Amino acid sequence: METLKDLLDGVAAGHLPAPDGAVDLLPQPTTRDLGIIAFTAHTVVFADLHPIWLRARLPEGDLSAPLNPPFLRALERKTGRRVDGLDMLLLAQPLPGPPAAALTEVTSRAHPRVARAHRHRDGVRAWGCEGGLLVLGRGVAGRWEAAVEIAPEHRGRGLGRTLATAARHLAPEPVWAQVAPGNAASVRAFLAAGFLPMGSEALLPPPD
Repeated sequence: METLKDLLDGVAAGHLPAPDGAVDLLPQPTTRDLGIIAFTAHTVVFADLHPIWLRARLPEGDLSAPLNPPFLRALERKTGRRVDGLDMLLLAQPLPGPPAAALTEVTSRAHPRVARAHRHRDGVRAWGCEGGLLVLGRGVAGRWEAAVEIAPEHRGRGLGRTLATAARHLAPEPVWAQVAPGNAASVRAFLAAGFLPMGSEALLPPPD
């Protein structure tokens, strides 16, 4: 059986799932990782569910159903978890050499963004600069994930793009980013840094 890691590694290598309208059910890669990824006309649910339960709640031919509220609510009730937002899922290949930005590694977990990363990712590292923070770690199925945060007074100056580009230099493998679609500034920053949209994702993390 294909694993979620196999699938994500394939996507990172340029092999997207066929746009055939299918909904695949894959086992959870870890007890932490549970959710849904929607690619173009192909959805993957990674959860330890019975296929009959899944099929009974997804109308055949409805490509949007897996990420629509009725199914997400049913999945919440089934798993006892809560959906932690609906994000655009982006991907970029690593870049050689060190980042151009002058960054200082952050070892403290006091920053809320760093603390959150440690709850959802493994091997977390963070770097800061004036007005910005970059966090890298291994998230869903062990993939490398990047997140940036820009202080309000430093927004609109290209710092988000600079930090997103730095993530491509610091990650040893293809790096993913989850960005709320409504956060247009962040979406633009990651696109400008060379990240490409792969699909959308809803995660149901375990309760704190």
